[in-house]
Amino acid sequence: MVRLLRNWYERHFTDPQVVILALLLIFGFTVIIFAGKILAPLLAALIIAYLLEDPVQRLQRFRVPRLVAVLVVFLLFFTISVMALVLLLPLITQQITQLVRELPLMIAQGQQVLLQLPEHYPQFFSEEQVRELMGAIRAEAALLGQRVVSLSLSSVVHIVSFIVYIIIVPLMVFFLLKDKESILAWMLSFMPKDRLLADQVWAEVNMKIGSYVRGKFIEILIVWAVTFITFAFFGLNYAMLLSFLVGISVIIPYIGAAVVTLPVALVAYFQWGIGSEFVYLLVAYAVIQFLDGNVLVPLLFSEVVNLHPVAILAAVIVFGGIWGLWGVFFAIPLATLIQAVIRSWPREDKLRDGYSKSA
Repeated sequence: MVRLLRNWYERHFTDPQVVILALLLIFGFTVIIFAGKILAPLLAALIIAYLLEDPVQRLQRFRVPRLVAVLVVFLLFFTISVMALVLLLPLITQQITQLVRELPLMIAQGQQVLLQLPEHYPQFFSEEQVRELMGAIRAEAALLGQRVVSLSLSSVVHIVSFIVYIIIVPLMVFFLLKDKESILAWMLSFMPKDRLLADQVWAEVNMKIGSYVRGKFIEILIVWAVTFITFAFFGLNYAMLLSFLVGISVIIPYIGAAVVTLPVALVAYFQWGIGSEFVYLLVAYAVIQFLDGNVLVPLLFSEVVNLHPVAILAAVIVFGGIWGLWGVFFAIPLATLIQAVIRSWPREDKLRDGYSKSA
């Protein structure tokens, strides 16, 4: 056993390139696990900088100086973001408040439906089962009410943090774009000069992360807009709120679409009952999800993500459990990083020798 471990170590870790790559990976994942929440503003700024880097480079191709390109793109993005917050945030907040107020009525209507189940389907439901289910619903409703109260009590802290982030994140985005080359040069000054394997992995991951962030942002906007138009056409209550949830749900592959279907179906049911409008809405919603998964995603991410669905779900579970929402968002890029490392990692002595010669 000791000999096998020694042979494995000599086969993989005698190459300095592999050691450097392994140390960088260990350092990166350590920072993610232990300092992810503290670095949240920086990570948000990095995501936005990745998003804006492409239009900056497009302007530079027309011989526009980088500083001018950065100013134009940044001011345009900042203006659109402020307008979206001013116009959409009050509407979404209003619909959330209205939904919370009408939630007790929805629960009461749901209980009436549950009470009729033993009469219509006695072979599947008993009165005892329905009473237990209603008790669980009441308990969850009470817990939800407590969470809403606690959220409102801590809203001042959240508002202060939100204001701080609104000030800090745009400044960080601007300087990340403006001083990109100097920041990268400063970071590389701390790394060994002979790092060809690490550079090879980073070049692939950097390209895919940038394309993924831009593609995911475009996907969210398209799904949100199409879903809102569809819900508004049918006259569904809370159209803006529900369409926003549907748009955000694309961040979590497969799972997000399944989870957000429940509130959409419940609001439609309590508004119309089981009727033609309810069925038509769910059919339209299913068409949107189908087109998103089978048309939009392949168009946006065909060259970015080449992962099996099982690998994607595993990445969402693992990195989401480690890092929360940020882990869910970066699950696919992190899985892509692991895939790039596995693909570039030397497996045989002769492969390592060939790699060393090419270096």
